[in-house]
Amino acid sequence: MVHTGGAASDVLVAGAGPVGLTAAAELRRRGISCRIVDRLPARLPYAKAVGIQPRTLEIWDRMGFVRAALEAAVLMRGQLTYVNGVEQPRLELVLPPEVPYRFAALPQYETERIIEEFLAGFGTHVERGTELVSFVQDADGVTCRLTGPGGEEELRTRFLVGCDGAHSIVRKGLGLSFEGGAFPEEYMLADVEVDWDLPYGYGVRAMHHDAGGAVDDVLVCIPLPGAGRYRVSMMVPPGLSAAPPQDGDGVVHGLEGARAPGLGDIQAVLDRLSPQPVTASAMRWSSVFRISHRLVDRYGDGRVLVAGDAAHIHPPTGAQGMNTGIQDAWNLAWKLALAVEGAAAPALLASYDAERRPVGEEVVGRTVRQSAEGVQADPEDADTLMMRQAQLLVGYRGSPVVQRGEPDGGPGPRPGDRAPDCGGLTGDIAAYPVRLYDLLRGREHVLLLYGPAPAAAGLAGLASAVRGAAAGRVAVCAILADDTDTDADAGIDGGYVPVPVYRDSRGEFARMYGVREPAAFVVRPDGYLGARLCPPTASGLAAHLSVVFGS
Repeated sequence: MVHTGGAASDVLVAGAGPVGLTAAAELRRRGISCRIVDRLPARLPYAKAVGIQPRTLEIWDRMGFVRAALEAAVLMRGQLTYVNGVEQPRLELVLPPEVPYRFAALPQYETERIIEEFLAGFGTHVERGTELVSFVQDADGVTCRLTGPGGEEELRTRFLVGCDGAHSIVRKGLGLSFEGGAFPEEYMLADVEVDWDLPYGYGVRAMHHDAGGAVDDVLVCIPLPGAGRYRVSMMVPPGLSAAPPQDGDGVVHGLEGARAPGLGDIQAVLDRLSPQPVTASAMRWSSVFRISHRLVDRYGDGRVLVAGDAAHIHPPTGAQGMNTGIQDAWNLAWKLALAVEGAAAPALLASYDAERRPVGEEVVGRTVRQSAEGVQADPEDADTLMMRQAQLLVGYRGSPVVQRGEPDGGPGPRPGDRAPDCGGLTGDIAAYPVRLYDLLRGREHVLLLYGPAPAAAGLAGLASAVRGAAAGRVAVCAILADDTDTDADAGIDGGYVPVPVYRDSRGEFARMYGVREPAAFVVRPDGYLGARLCPPTASGLAAHLSVVFGS
C-alpha cells in the first residue's frame, strides 16, 4: 500500500552523510521546510572521512556550530613521509596567520553527530531506514516514492537534492553520465591504537618503491582523537583480495562490508612499513575499500540536483572529498532557499552547476595525480600548496552571478574570491575587538562599506538602495579607516548613523581587502565576494543584486 500526502516539505534531501546533513541544516537555518531520509537504520560508527579542512571550519563558523567541532577534533600538524625506510622532508601544515582555522581530524561519525544535533535544534530529524526509490519531476515540483518502516509513501516536494553517495539513486534517475574509471588496487582501512613515539598530530605516509621506482606497498596513518589512535589505510594482502562487487551500476567505490581485515593483517603491514617498531591494538573497526574517479556531466536538471559523492568520486588523498561535498551542499542550499522563497533571479540556481562542477573536475584530477606520491607531487610553492589543500583557493571568478568587469589585478580579493577574515574591528559599545567573520556569522548577504568618516554621509542612501534592491535580505555594516578621527566628525559620534559602524583599528581590513579609498563589498552567504565596487554607487550595487535577487 502506498501512503500519499506525507509530511509536506519544500525540499527532500536523500542521504544523511555530512553532505546531506549540511544541506538540510542550512535550509532549516534559513526557515525552509525540509525532510532528510537515509536508508541506513543508524549512523555508521566508522572513521571513514576524517580530514577537516580549514575552509570547512569557516563554513561551520558561518552556520553557527564550529565550537562543537573544534572541541571534538584534533589538530593536524603535518605529515611524516618515509620511502624505503628513509625519512623524507617533513610536511608542515602551516597557513597565514589571518586564516582563522587550522587543519583538523575528526571521525566521520562525529562530524555527522555534530551536524545532526545542530539540525535537530530546528526540529528536523533524520528519517532512518527510509529510502528514496524513484521520482518524477514536472514544472512545479517533484513526486517522490519513499519506502521505510511505515511502508511506501508518495511525497510531493518542490525540490529534490541527491546526497546519496557514489551509487546515487538520484543521479541514476536523472540519467546523468558518470564518466571515469577505477583503480585496480584494493585497500584496507582500520581504526586502531599504536604505541610508537612519533610526534603527535602528524600523519604518517610510508611507502616502498620497487627496483623500477614504482610504489608497491604503502601505509597512511591519520591521527584521531584519543591517545595513540589512528585511522590507517594500506594495500590489501592477496589472501583478502577479491573481484570487484557487481552492483549493476558499474561504479566500484567505497567500503565492502563482506570482508573485514583482522588485527593481524594490519600488524603485518606495520611490521613492513612502520618507521619504528610498533604494536597495533584496540581495533574499533576495519574494512576493505576500492577507489574510482568519476564526475557527472552536470550537477542537476530542473528541480533535482546532486552533491557530494553523487556528483564526484576520487581518491581520498589530501582529504578533499567530504570537504568538497560539504561546500557543494552549502553553495546549493542558500541558492535553493532563495528559490523556494521566490526571491531568486532565474540564473541563481543554475549557477550551482556553473560554480561547483569546475571545482569537482579540478579536485578529481588533482587527487588522481597525487594518489601515487602524496600532496607534494604538485609543482607548487609550499604556501600555495597549503592554501589549495585547505580549500581556501576555491573561487568562482567568471560565475554568472558575480560582478563582471572588475580587473583581476591589484591587491585584495576580486568578485568570486573567498572573502578573507581579519581582526581588530572595534565598535563604540563593546570593549574588545572582533573579527570580520564575527560580523558575518548567522547572516545571509552582507554589504561591507569601507572608507574614512566623511564617507559616512552617503551611507544612508547606499543602505536604502541596497535594502530596496534586495527586499531587505542584505545586512549592511560600515568599516571606517583606521586613521579616522571620529571624535572630530559629528556625522559619526555626534549623530545617528543608519548602519552598524566598526573601526579598522589595526588596518587589517584595508590590508586584506586591498583598499584605501571608499569601497563596497557584497559578501555572499557562502563567504565569497559577489561584488567589489570602488567607489561604491547605488546603481552598481543594484545592478549586482538584481543578478541574485531579480528585479
